[in-house]
Amino acid sequence: MAHRFALMITPVDAADARDDYAETFSTIDVAAPALSVGELSTQRGDGVFESIGVIDGHPNEVEAHVQRLAHSADICDLPAPNLAQWRQAITIAAAHAPAGEAVIKLILSRGVEHGPAPTAWVTASVAPDYVAVRRDGVRVVTLDRGYDLGAGERAPWLLLGAKTLSYAVNMAALREAHRRGADDAIFVTNDGYVLEAPTASLIIRSGDEFLTTAPSAGILHGTTQLSVFEHLESRGFQTRYATLTTRDLTQADAAWLVSSIRQGVAITAVDGAPLASDPILTAELNAFLLSPR
Repeated sequence: MAHRFALMITPVDAADARDDYAETFSTIDVAAPALSVGELSTQRGDGVFESIGVIDGHPNEVEAHVQRLAHSADICDLPAPNLAQWRQAITIAAAHAPAGEAVIKLILSRGVEHGPAPTAWVTASVAPDYVAVRRDGVRVVTLDRGYDLGAGERAPWLLLGAKTLSYAVNMAALREAHRRGADDAIFVTNDGYVLEAPTASLIIRSGDEFLTTAPSAGILHGTTQLSVFEHLESRGFQTRYATLTTRDLTQADAAWLVSSIRQGVAITAVDGAPLASDPILTAELNAFLLSPR
């Protein structure tokens, strides 16, 4: 089985009720050119995407991902994706995904400038090896995101809450974290509230209660965070969305970054100060997240 697979999608209007979209898909040679020079929207980051974790050929949290793709498209004024078509594309990609841990990416851009339709494709590839980081955890630094807690409602053109192709700021934040001797970063507002990591959601533990930042703060509603909360609730723990401060983070009994590919990673230090961790619960969360569901 190839280690990479790509599928181009001919978008079909979301109102189309057909169940079979086979003729709208075409397999791409991942080593060959696929996009035209006129694909300016991708070059400008004018599009949205999702990354789906795949365990032994089973894509996890598919419905949460396609719904978030549609939500991001709506925020960005992109045509509404036909979710039945995307679900079928995910099924095809999963059948070609490498064994073990893999990742499927859904990508939807505005397409060729002044073109008739958006550009859409799905890829499948081997996931990075995160065994060590799941075991050892990460040190994080807090970085100013440059706006206050109310920016999302006040300035919707910032596209906060959409998973866009514009990831330059996220990658710059990770490089800054590395320059400061840390492994990852957590964005905070300039009025002192905790948001999210560049590529992950934050969950903190306070006693037997688990908390995460409310999506109304202009962050992505994490698909993995939703699964973790469901698992914790099934174990009898309390979960809650909240407005969290940096003090809530530094005084937490434990904290994790969770995401679809890296899964659950304990935070071991914040801005150089050690933070308590729970290796047993971390291992339990990852056993759950790495199971087909």
